Amino acid sequence: MNVIRTTPPRPFDVAAVFPQLAPLARPATRLHPRPGSPSPHQSSIGGPLLWPANQPWLYCDKWHEGPVSPLLPVAQLYVRDVPQLRPPGRTDLLQVLWCPSEHPPEHKPPTELFWRTAADVTHVLPSPPKPSEAQYGYTPEPCVLAPEQVTEYPNFLELDKELQQQLSDWSAWQAAGVAIDDSYEAAPEEFYSDELSVAPGWKVGGWPPWGLTDPIARFCINCGAAMNPLLTIASDECRDYRRGWVPYEDQAIAVLDDDNVSNPPGIQVSDANHLQLYVCPTCYTHTDLIQ
Repeated sequence: MNVIRTTPPRPFDVAAVFPQLAPLARPATRLHPRPGSPSPHQSSIGGPLLWPANQPWLYCDKWHEGPVSPLLPVAQLYVRDVPQLRPPGRTDLLQVLWCPSEHPPEHKPPTELFWRTAADVTHVLPSPPKPSEAQYGYTPEPCVLAPEQVTEYPNFLELDKELQQQLSDWSAWQAAGVAIDDSYEAAPEEFYSDELSVAPGWKVGGWPPWGLTDPIARFCINCGAAMNPLLTIASDECRDYRRGWVPYEDQAIAVLDDDNVSNPPGIQVSDANHLQLYVCPTCYTHTDLIQ
């Protein structure tokens, strides 16, 4: 049975109120991971990978304390489910693995990306090696996905000063005649951040969810091209303070702050933050950053 999740429309078209935002709109695919038993032939979080039986498994080469550890599957995304991936060549499948522990000096899990062509895999590795140890919060529970495309606008910190000032001016919102809760009067930019800009949770593309760090441009170490947000690995999807993004299908749930509801994969990235993966559109080099 297919899982379906539907994000409610935003309270209003923010680009119609602040036209400077219109050219900054980006599509994002919310993945909506939910508990399940995915197969290697499905897109998933924490599920089994379509990994060829004759291809060596990947191991962590950045950890120098203790034995070398096999990497752990994090995500598998088929282009048929997430067309926004734009893979290289004839590949149609993205696989993401990581070492399930934070490594110094950045204190984040090293990640590896693998693009492959699903039709080329005729015999799947039945029992990949598993790490003997894993840090809390870095072993995702198997989840099926309900991909859904939404439109995002930049994090408030990525906007120019003039636009930041407009969004912070309560009178500008009042003059536009849009309905905003009076609780945002002292800081209307928080309404923009909470309800109109960046969708929470696991997603492909869109805008990065800055917060832990200020916006940092990412450039490819090989060709110098600007890198694009690829995959947001999130520590939660639907909390009560951002209830406007909760899918219709989940709105009957009373306590969204319960981790079993807000975070089905059970991931906790560096004290409940996000790991943002970036990819070079030219040579497909990748990098990551905790946000």
